[in-house]
Amino acid sequence: MPGYSSSISLISMRKLTSVDRGLALLLATGSFLFILGRDCPAREEPSPAEVLAGVKGFFQKTARADGSFRPGIDPGYEGMSDSAYSDLAPVAYAVIVHKTFGWTLPHEQETLDFLQSRQGADGAFVNVGGTAAPRSAQARAYNTTQGLVALHGLGVRPRHDPRPVFGAVLKEDYKHMPPYMTSFFPLAYLAYGEAIPSLADQKIRALMAPAEDGYLNNHVAATFHAVHYYRLVHEAVPKAEAILARTLRDQKPDGSWLLNPPARDRHATFDAAFIVHQLGKDRPECCRALARAGHWALQCRNPDGGFGHFPGSPSDADAVYFQIGTLVMAGVLKPVSPLPRNPHLLGWGHLFPMP
Repeated sequence: MPGYSSSISLISMRKLTSVDRGLALLLATGSFLFILGRDCPAREEPSPAEVLAGVKGFFQKTARADGSFRPGIDPGYEGMSDSAYSDLAPVAYAVIVHKTFGWTLPHEQETLDFLQSRQGADGAFVNVGGTAAPRSAQARAYNTTQGLVALHGLGVRPRHDPRPVFGAVLKEDYKHMPPYMTSFFPLAYLAYGEAIPSLADQKIRALMAPAEDGYLNNHVAATFHAVHYYRLVHEAVPKAEAILARTLRDQKPDGSWLLNPPARDRHATFDAAFIVHQLGKDRPECCRALARAGHWALQCRNPDGGFGHFPGSPSDADAVYFQIGTLVMAGVLKPVSPLPRNPHLLGWGHLFPMP
């Protein structure tokens, strides 16, 4: 996702939040494990009912009358990762979380109207707030995917055909996009109601050549999106056993996969949990890994009921979705029963059925 980058240098650290800068420096000095690792004092874990009540309250406090959502409770908070990149992200994640648990959005009709208002006649959804350049190829692909997923969650088709957006991106721009964008394409097409076209599928697959250990770009985010891609198109994941072995090996003692500076690994624990959940199924070692991941996600919960990207990080709509998704995959939180329509298309795979 947009929070992932290929490297963190002293220059790029100036672009991070103060929290990120501090954690990155702690990582560099070897103090990171003390802050976020096994030496943290034990915290009493909240009950599932308390977690869900807190999350529902978080979105009630961040809901705007026009149907959109702020990134956090503080009106001055500008977001982190996805919610900083595009103001469509908090809306999409609010829809996904509410539909996961069978809740009605605070202003559901207004949220639907808001989403539809952000799609142009050319099919592209656009952000008005956030760091994304709305006309860039990456922003058009990102925003349109999030818009389609949110509308699909609400049971509504978009007013305009979004396929030309992806057709244009797939001419040349897709080659230069970050490696975490691969599964956006089949997800967007499926949310619209059809499979990714054969030629587009061939082009994206050419970007997903795994290393010997199955990983792409030596990072769990790119690897997650490859696994997610193959699950969306109902095909076996190449080098699945190697991917699973490395993912299990990389889990930290605290249960997370936060191995790099936070700006690079904000979604790493969710990404790894999806890999373990999908490729490991019910193996004992995978169940144990998911239980540890769930415990770590609960350490990211804040007194305001929301979740941060890591312990001590402010509550953020983006982080709420990814931590909640981890808790669902870990079996800590139970989604609504029966599941929403096409649950595998509601977000990034937390409700994806086992293969």
